[in-house]
Amino acid sequence: MDETGEGVVKHILLAKFKDGLSEDQIQSLIAGYAALVDLVPSMKAFRWGRDVSIENLNQGFTHVFESTFESAQGIAEYLAHPHHVEYGNLLLPQLDKVIVVDYKPTKFQQ
Repeated sequence: MDETGEGVVKHILLAKFKDGLSEDQIQSLIAGYAALVDLVPSMKAFRWGRDVSIENLNQGFTHVFESTFESAQGIAEYLAHPHHVEYGNLLLPQLDKVIVVDYKPTKFQQ
């Protein structure tokens, strides 16, 4: 990230849900994540999907969640927001594996 923290930042979460969770339980957790975009002002967009790669390099991760923020400060506000904290306390115990990466999308220029 640049020193000012300005500009769009993507928050990526890779997840593997615990064995034994039903599809309904997983869908409910995803719906809770999606609801944060209406509850946390700094969260501007949310997308998710399942791994569909045929490369078999997913290391067990099955789901990808992408949130968009206008700045690094927006992510800091999101992380401290009570609705995010509450949701994280529901989600994290249901995951076998998780990786989180924040990045600033950058166009390649030669």
